[in-house]
Amino acid sequence: MKLGEMAEKLNLRALFEPYTDQEVHTAYAGDLLSDVLGNAPDKSVLITIQAHKNTLAVASVKNSPAIIICNNRSAPADMIEAAKNENIALFVSDKNQFEIAGRLYALLNP
Repeated sequence: MKLGEMAEKLNLRALFEPYTDQEVHTAYAGDLLSDVLGNAPDKSVLITIQAHKNTLAVASVKNSPAIIICNNRSAPADMIEAAKNENIALFVSDKNQFEIAGRLYALLNP
């Protein structure tokens, strides 16, 4: 599944467009960035409430195609700009991490 299809099915709001519509194969939900760094599979979508530039740095190291920020948290301008530069799509959801992770799991594992 591509990021655009994921965003549509999960009712996500993109924080900038255009973004590169990369393939999505897996995801990782976490807020402790050291845990994400140590345990998230490479190229996984990051599901989190952490909306700051350090989250983007971790996603970049993990080659994540996107970050989904939950609970309608806003992202600062420096995070959005860095995401554009790193080619990492940024999305926001009004849902919590549990719901987004469960729905995305179901989409990726029919």
